[in-house]
Amino acid sequence: MNQEFNNVIDTICAKDERYKSEAYEFIMEALAYTQKKFRRSKHVTGQELLEGIRQLLENKFGPMVLTVLKHWGVKTTEDFGHIVFNLVQHKILSKTEEDTLKSFREAYDFHEVFSVDYKKRFEKQVSRMRNF
Repeated sequence: MNQEFNNVIDTICAKDERYKSEAYEFIMEALAYTQKKFRRSKHVTGQELLEGIRQLLENKFGPMVLTVLKHWGVKTTEDFGHIVFNLVQHKILSKTEEDTLKSFREAYDFHEVFSVDYKKRFEKQVSRMRNF
């Protein structure tokens, strides 16, 4: 990330201490990941971004996702919305008229997706490996 971006993130974090700077950096990475996934050069919806966030979190952090999110101060999908809208407010990101914080509310439960579902998928992988 460039210095200007880092300065903006420092300003945001000084005003809104809920989230660590790493969460903002991750959102930018997740946005690029999501744009590539959905083959969009610009705008993605909140729901699409949340799906990209979920996948990228699992790919990058595996079973440590919940620990990472807790460290960042992120407790729900709505927190990702607050981060996005902080970036919009500081003109790092833009939004359309349809983009609202509501689209980030209760999209998925972190414990269910990153613990319960993750363990199920992992157990299936291990089972398949045993069958070889």
